[in-house]
Amino acid sequence: MGSRKKAKPSRSKKKPKTSADQALALDYVRAWAHPAASAPPPEPSAADAAGDDFLPHQAARMASGGGGSVLFELHSHSNHSDGFLSPSELVERAHRNGVKVLALTDHDTMAGIPEAVSAAHRFGMRIIPGVEISALYSPREIAGTGEHVHILAYYGMCGPSRFDDLERMLSNIRDGRYLRARNMLAKLDRLKVPIKWEHVTKIAGEGVAPGRMHIARAMVEMGHIENVRQAFNKYIGDDGPAYATGSEPFAEIVVQLINRTGGISALAHPWALKNPDAVIRALKGAGLNALEVYRSDGKVDGFSELAEKYDLLKIGGSDFHGRGGKDESDIGTVKLAITTSCSFLKMARPIWCNAMKDILLKFAEEPSAANLGKIVMFRELINFNGFSSTGTGMDIVNLCLSSWLSNDGMEEVELEEVRLKLAQCVGKR
Repeated sequence: MGSRKKAKPSRSKKKPKTSADQALALDYVRAWAHPAASAPPPEPSAADAAGDDFLPHQAARMASGGGGSVLFELHSHSNHSDGFLSPSELVERAHRNGVKVLALTDHDTMAGIPEAVSAAHRFGMRIIPGVEISALYSPREIAGTGEHVHILAYYGMCGPSRFDDLERMLSNIRDGRYLRARNMLAKLDRLKVPIKWEHVTKIAGEGVAPGRMHIARAMVEMGHIENVRQAFNKYIGDDGPAYATGSEPFAEIVVQLINRTGGISALAHPWALKNPDAVIRALKGAGLNALEVYRSDGKVDGFSELAEKYDLLKIGGSDFHGRGGKDESDIGTVKLAITTSCSFLKMARPIWCNAMKDILLKFAEEPSAANLGKIVMFRELINFNGFSSTGTGMDIVNLCLSSWLSNDGMEEVELEEVRLKLAQCVGKR
């Protein structure tokens, strides 16, 4: 009995430390999420910051009311891949649900990011440029074998430092999607479930590589099945009779490319894998940063332990597509702990900072309109008409730097050093 009484005070002593950590994390996240805020938001009380696993209640209330919102959504899709909403509509819905930091992670494309950034600007939100990359895990790296996996990539406001390298991979995957979709339709036809190619491409939209979701929607509209879930369960799921593969790269190569281009990599929905431990172990060896663990239903299904086993950051998101129905979580329903959001930013911001420096210094080597376009590729506010590589060095540098909402992790001293180097390099031309 005596030992139990002594144990109680020691447990209670941990609460102030937890509250202090929560408050510090909240300050850090707010400073990044609201870089232009004119005044600091009110500090959370100890009662507000008492929870260890999810956003403090007071901060969650602020998410719907403005000022101190820190709600992150790290997994969402628009109609640039298999989502139902445009990037603008997606941002607006996220804003209504209290999201202040939104990662748009369309499948194998970043084409929706500029529109999302423009829409987010109206609501005082921040967009994390992202992409969900289709990949193949194969222990022996033999094409056509192994498991299909999805790798999330998160970038800073400047985007990937070697965008051409990333886009080359994404373009190859998108090209493979067209072949895969045609093969699926051929298999469905043999199964007496005929779908016209024109029907699928119309649903996908102009310039969008067709995916399984578009085929499933066509099947529903043709009356072959009752809903999208049934299409996957009966026909086009990974083990379905109408499933076909595309031209996905090996997962380790994807993770390594994300690392080289200044991104944070995360394994999406590991609970869908047949052998998650083997996949996670291999991807950790390739440089994987994080693992999706948190879900809107509150279940982690042992993946929290796997994240700890391989020293991966635990994250989560709704994987929102906007198709409606009770089987889909709404955007913003996975409320990450404020300490999780803080850990994500502390890991990401130095990496994003280095990507920013790489892009800026590449521009210094060759101050062309093409390289300036890479700097502001995710902004719709810059007009390049009349740009001249022989213009004033500092004017060009200031134009580059002003294209970002804030300096992602770059200290003022370091920023000034880069600014001076850019001015010197450009000024010599």
